[in-house]
Amino acid sequence: MKSFFALISTAYGCLAFPPPASAMHIADGILPASWAAFWYLLAVPVVAMGLRTYRIKSESAPLFRPLAGFVGAAVFVISCMPIPVPFTGTTSHPCGTGLAAILLGPWLTAAISSVTLLLQALFLAHGGLTTLAANVFSMGVAGAFSGYAAFRVARRVGLSLFVSAFLAGLISDWATYAMASAELALALHGDGSVVSLFLAIIAAFVPTQVPMGIMEGFVTAFALRFLAERRADLPHAIAELGGR
Repeated sequence: MKSFFALISTAYGCLAFPPPASAMHIADGILPASWAAFWYLLAVPVVAMGLRTYRIKSESAPLFRPLAGFVGAAVFVISCMPIPVPFTGTTSHPCGTGLAAILLGPWLTAAISSVTLLLQALFLAHGGLTTLAANVFSMGVAGAFSGYAAFRVARRVGLSLFVSAFLAGLISDWATYAMASAELALALHGDGSVVSLFLAIIAAFVPTQVPMGIMEGFVTAFALRFLAERRADLPHAIAELGGR
């Protein structure tokens, strides 16, 4: 009985005196309607192309569908790890889109990011519905395409698989936050300078996102090396890399 009352008292204390919450992703109400619509216009065609890519590849490669599901689940889990940013009321988090873009391509990664961010907005109160496209564009478009490009360029100039994957994870993470900062600066600068606000937002993220990007680079590198060594039969990049 005492333990029951202790549990009730603890629950009441948590509800009556909740700790300050930190938002993750761009939440509803932050972007004006015109800017929210603008990012929908940019993101929807990319997501549609990603869904088309998924349909085509899943028909031609039997293993592609479960791989896409596995990678999508990984992106969801990885991007649900918030780290509070001091003095801003928001959070940093890893993204997972660099690894996803290497394995599935950037177009499908954009589609996976849209599903991930929609579920987080609906069930975890991360991000929002009006700002969904802005979040997709930063994480699933800017992050995925920059990480994919970094990986391909690094491989083309002869860098190892490990280093190339590290650069993909690092650049994908940092590009995501650079784009999110640009989205906020463009919409919220008012009579001030867009550049000044952009730099201020970037500066707020530096203490957490610089080490976060480096960490994500290493996670991407180790994960890709592990997969390439053990499953060279996987479609797309793993079949190409063959554990080299």
